[in-house]
Amino acid sequence: MFSALTPLDWKRRAVKYYPEKIAVIDENKKFTYQEFGKRTDQLSMALHNSGIQEGDLVAVMLPNTHYMLEAFYGICQLGAVMVPLNYRLSAVDLEYIINHSDAKMLIVDAEFSGPIEEIKGNLSFDQIVIVSVAGHETTLKGVDYEDFLQQSTENSTLPEVEIDENQLLTLNYTSGTTSKPKGVMLTHRSNYLNAANFMYHLNVKHDDVYLHTLPMFHANGWGGVWSITAAGATHVCLRKVDPPVILELFESENISLLCGAPTVVNMLVNNPKAKNIKIKMSPRMATAGAPPSAALIQKAQGILGLNMIHVYGLTETSPFILYCEWKKEFDSKSKDEQAVIKARQGIELAFNGETKVVNPEGEEVAWNGKELGEIVTRGNVVMEGYYKDPEKTKEAIKDGWFYTGDLAVTYPDGFIEIQDRIKDLIISGGENISSTEIEGMLYKHSDVMEVAVIAVPDEKWGEIPKAIIVLQPDANVTEAEIITYCRSNMAHFKAPKAVEFVISLPKTATGKLQKFRLREMHWKGSKKVN
Repeated sequence: MFSALTPLDWKRRAVKYYPEKIAVIDENKKFTYQEFGKRTDQLSMALHNSGIQEGDLVAVMLPNTHYMLEAFYGICQLGAVMVPLNYRLSAVDLEYIINHSDAKMLIVDAEFSGPIEEIKGNLSFDQIVIVSVAGHETTLKGVDYEDFLQQSTENSTLPEVEIDENQLLTLNYTSGTTSKPKGVMLTHRSNYLNAANFMYHLNVKHDDVYLHTLPMFHANGWGGVWSITAAGATHVCLRKVDPPVILELFESENISLLCGAPTVVNMLVNNPKAKNIKIKMSPRMATAGAPPSAALIQKAQGILGLNMIHVYGLTETSPFILYCEWKKEFDSKSKDEQAVIKARQGIELAFNGETKVVNPEGEEVAWNGKELGEIVTRGNVVMEGYYKDPEKTKEAIKDGWFYTGDLAVTYPDGFIEIQDRIKDLIISGGENISSTEIEGMLYKHSDVMEVAVIAVPDEKWGEIPKAIIVLQPDANVTEAEIITYCRSNMAHFKAPKAVEFVISLPKTATGKLQKFRLREMHWKGSKKVN
């Protein structure tokens, strides 16, 4: 009577009970669950006919389109393993990941095929399926995706595959900063339980309309690729993050749920259209990837009426391990106090396992909101390890606990709040300074649109905090005024000693700030590294 935990079973359920419900909206295309199920089955048959078998790996480099959704189900229900690729990576990184993963085939979007053209001769396979895109010609040789689907016939039957919940479902590569990208091995079980957390804690319902603002390649869309299907809700695809388009979709498609990094939230609230839009619903938006400031959360809820839900995790944990649980008692607090609470990462989710903050000796820190430690976790959603890299796996998982690299405190109610990444903590004259605390203060300044605070070398103090700021349009503020503002609102030793104004900040495809790139510019030739 045992039934393996796999998110793939949710597609079967959705097709069974919601065959005529709109499953996917992708610009001017719409698919019911019955149609979506048929297309994923066709993909599975085409892959099977091309020699892909259980345990084989298939790399996929697609934006948030219905093709990407089909790949998650079509590849994995064969018992094969999907390798989602970040299409913004360099050709060198893509070559490494594709070959390191032992992939036997690649499905790629024509718009992003340029890097693959550069490295095709160095890949360990020659089977390439190309998704055609209007206005984007490619010289890459391969089979057209729709033609590939037609390789399966009406009478074809999928091979019977008995899924083991502990077998790999996806192999997700982290972006390399100081070393080569690492392949995170996520199983059917870890994906299932993470998606269950997504569904339960983000309150996913059958009538939800979910907008895929978050790249699906990033930790499998945080689990959204599975949980929306589980509820029989509607996926709305978004090829790229375009704030005016997103705001229009809020109205035209009645979007009720979305996810994104704080940078995406910032883009939305600062778009001119945000001031005039009248959203009928109050969409729920989960945010993670970097600690969002209380000021940003307050803007999102005030300007757009978004119901912000703070979650926390890593690719290595499928990804959710904390969420900011909202209690009825918080409703009576002021908007400022509510925003401060929502900026905390929060408590364990129902299905992920145990998470806590520990000191260097491995003992849990006091629940006083002051003692600093590292977030560690164990349980159902932690990766099996890094693919073909036992040494890195051993470094990350010690004594049965996964060490996140995030420094945090725990409040008396058990809520965890990140103070900084270990590598982002600024130690100036022996004092620990949180870069995120300074950033949170600066986001309250009306002239600041985006900010990153890093440590820069200093002869007297060893290192000092520097704020690198993107200003609001038409803002007129000086370095001295920014420093004075900070010194007036926080301990003087924490305030930035230097300020630089820039046009943009370096970010990943998911909108996370890449502080290591900023540090590289300031620490070149010095001891400080990423």
